[in-house]
Amino acid sequence: MHSTRSLIAAVLTCGVLALVSPAKAQTPPPAPAAAPSPPNLQLRDAGLVADYFAADPATASPGAIIVLGGSEGGLGGSRNLARRLAAAGFDAIAVSYFGEAGQSSRLDQIPIEPVARAREWLEARPGPGEAIAVVGVSKGGELALLTASRDPAIKAVVAAVPSHVVWQGIDMQGGMTGSSWTAGGVPLAYVPYDLSNGFVSVHALYADSLASAPAEAEIPVERIAGPVLLVSGQADTLWPSTEMANRVEQRLRANGFPHGVTHLSYPDAGHAVFGAPVRADTPGLERVLSVGGTIDGLVAARADGWPRALAFLKDALATD
Repeated sequence: MHSTRSLIAAVLTCGVLALVSPAKAQTPPPAPAAAPSPPNLQLRDAGLVADYFAADPATASPGAIIVLGGSEGGLGGSRNLARRLAAAGFDAIAVSYFGEAGQSSRLDQIPIEPVARAREWLEARPGPGEAIAVVGVSKGGELALLTASRDPAIKAVVAAVPSHVVWQGIDMQGGMTGSSWTAGGVPLAYVPYDLSNGFVSVHALYADSLASAPAEAEIPVERIAGPVLLVSGQADTLWPSTEMANRVEQRLRANGFPHGVTHLSYPDAGHAVFGAPVRADTPGLERVLSVGGTIDGLVAARADGWPRALAFLKDALATD
């Protein structure tokens, strides 16, 4: 069994690296090239490890955004996304929930409270109160839906390649794990990995495990206090993001969700579907094919999805 867990961890690691590397290699959309802007503020304490990026006050949109990366851990992915959102006119705070100095090195029984602490930090800034959204990708999408369902102060959610359930944790060294998340120190109900038929692929592991998912592991997304935007890649080979995003949408509609819900699902894009636009000739872009889709599909999906996500956030945060 340990060797099987190690294999799962190794494949997950390959998928994570495939997601991180292209982000570092992205050529910005047509604009003067510039070095990445540093965060305006770095927050490092026991309760909140985050980088804050402030938008240009002259052109800033109302509201602020909490940004959550995926199972790569740390601030690498979320920092890049927060920087892009700030350049688009939103104050954004990238939050690390594991993987940075002083934090757990594995995604197992991770406290969800840093998201609320980030929201409280944003609310404590000088000036009039502003609406707050959360944007999460992959495991960060799972966490975004989970925390927003528990915190009515979060007024909008963008969940990219998300999960509709809480999953078992991930240990890249192949060790035993319980729930991915805890709340108030208590592990949350989760879907365990079903290895009864052996290990074929990470995608199959998640897809097969859904068949026996306990009802209590499903995220009560109908409790979210604002509109929800879901983004998925139908060619995702890391986990079944379109199926899981569909289940989020189905649960919202079945429960008479009073806010808007939109699902952008792209047929030729994989797990790296969400993010700022990229060109097809971006160096290293072919590495995303390890997590599904085609280069043309990714380029088209991001060209369509990114401006729609920005418009969604602007509308959601302006109308609170």
